[in-house]
Amino acid sequence: MAAPTPAPGARPARRTAPRAQGQWALGYREPLNPNERTKRDNDGLAVRQRIIDIYAHQGFDSIDGADLRGRMRWYGLYTQRAPGIPGGKTAILEPEELEDKYFMLRVRIDSGRLTSEQLRVLAQISTEFGRDVADITDRQNIQYHWIRIEDVPEIWRRIEAVGLSSTEACGDTPRVILGCPLAGVLENELIDATAPIRATVERYIGDPQFSNLPRKFKTSISGCADHCTNHEINDVAFVGVQGPDGELGYDLWAGGGLSTNPMFGQRIGVFVRPEQVTEVWAAVCSVFRDYGYRRSRNHARIKFLIADWGTEKFREVMEKEYLHYALPDGPAPAPPQQDERDHIGISRQADGNYALGFAPRAGRISGTTLAAVAALADRFGQGRIAATAQQKLVILDVAEDDVEPLTAALAEHDLLVRPSVFRRGTMACTGIEFCKLAIVETKARAHDLYTELEKRLPEFGEPISINVNGCPNSCARFQTADIGFKGSIVRDAEGNQVEGFQVHLGGHFGAEAAFGRKFRGLKVTADEMAEYCERVLRGYQERREPGERFAQYVVRAEEEWLQ
Repeated sequence: MAAPTPAPGARPARRTAPRAQGQWALGYREPLNPNERTKRDNDGLAVRQRIIDIYAHQGFDSIDGADLRGRMRWYGLYTQRAPGIPGGKTAILEPEELEDKYFMLRVRIDSGRLTSEQLRVLAQISTEFGRDVADITDRQNIQYHWIRIEDVPEIWRRIEAVGLSSTEACGDTPRVILGCPLAGVLENELIDATAPIRATVERYIGDPQFSNLPRKFKTSISGCADHCTNHEINDVAFVGVQGPDGELGYDLWAGGGLSTNPMFGQRIGVFVRPEQVTEVWAAVCSVFRDYGYRRSRNHARIKFLIADWGTEKFREVMEKEYLHYALPDGPAPAPPQQDERDHIGISRQADGNYALGFAPRAGRISGTTLAAVAALADRFGQGRIAATAQQKLVILDVAEDDVEPLTAALAEHDLLVRPSVFRRGTMACTGIEFCKLAIVETKARAHDLYTELEKRLPEFGEPISINVNGCPNSCARFQTADIGFKGSIVRDAEGNQVEGFQVHLGGHFGAEAAFGRKFRGLKVTADEMAEYCERVLRGYQERREPGERFAQYVVRAEEEWLQ
């Protein structure tokens, strides 16, 4: 099929795709790399029974290597990094040399919504099996560490008893579906995406027809007026819009993703009615499954397919080969109503109650604290809690008279409804403490950084995002932050190799979304992070024009201002 003329405004094709990219639809079924052979030999979903029947009884050393470093991801399990291995060894050692006999376990929480009962179970798992450590991820998941394979079946039993799971939380699968944590609640919501998310999860998560995709597949479905699920960087996204004749529905986006080759998603140009979301999602997923590039893992995301095809061809294939009907053209989403997308603070609900969003320490929390949050949600609300896509939490349904008492009660656990701009805007990935891909420490660095900036710049009041990432893979989205730190090994003033970061500046989402600028040689040691941020932010305060946000300032800033 010849590629059609690109639609007006579409991104030019990146390159002409070679024929032999391992695309199933073109007849290339023979696996072209070890990952594809592993998936061909045994579906990732099948590993669950081996964990229950064999590995949990015989222990870590009994686990087949292809299961350990491949298929177990289909249930949210990765081995964590062995202690004491420096970042300089990350790219040198083999996986088996980096891994510990403990696991990271990710629980998927589609749309981020939890009941107090569910949160209590998650908290207990952390305290009983995970050394009282838990992370709130920027994909609305709860992530554990220090998990033993012997305990996994019991953990599954507990989370599944309250309606949660780790099925396809990782792996080459449709991962957790992001949704607005306040869907169906806020006064200014455009459309409530709760039903389409639930229908898609119930129908397709754990379905073998989508359990062998070329790579991970990330989804967001939201009608949030603030665009809190960051549709611009998802593989597929449904964004609430008011369509033809005032009908409410969704604008379809596809092809977003970060990592080492970041791309923003593109509008496909169609209007999707709420009842069509699940089948359109399945059609997009099917195009990716059948036409996605399987030869090279580095080019196996849907963003590369769309960059090569263009949106017009993608739409044509999706409609003709999978939907078997044409979707109407649709409008673009309205701009977000707020620049901050995290739902931090006090938000009025449509029913007159309030939702209180609060900030843990760069996503790191304990099971003990999660249990306290569950208790507070029962005491001051109706037992409803939500995780955001910015590593934050929200308690819903708080009466007006209880807003300040709950704010004070949360503060006793160092959970701040009114955090500083630095604490509010800081995110961090897992880092070298647990991640085998990481080069540097992140969680503690991020906490120390925003704490120091609060002291150095107490008067700074402009929203600012600071994302700290331990490697180039961008789990903490360093390319889209005002100040993004990408972990690396750098040389200090004495010439010693130490933990440090490459700096990216001015990344942002929205109508004119852009990735952060990076400058040749602009790196800082970990010990210099706070000093660097202070210097750059003071320069911004001195030189900014009226109403100018930091990302706008960076665009026009002279390079020496940003050093």
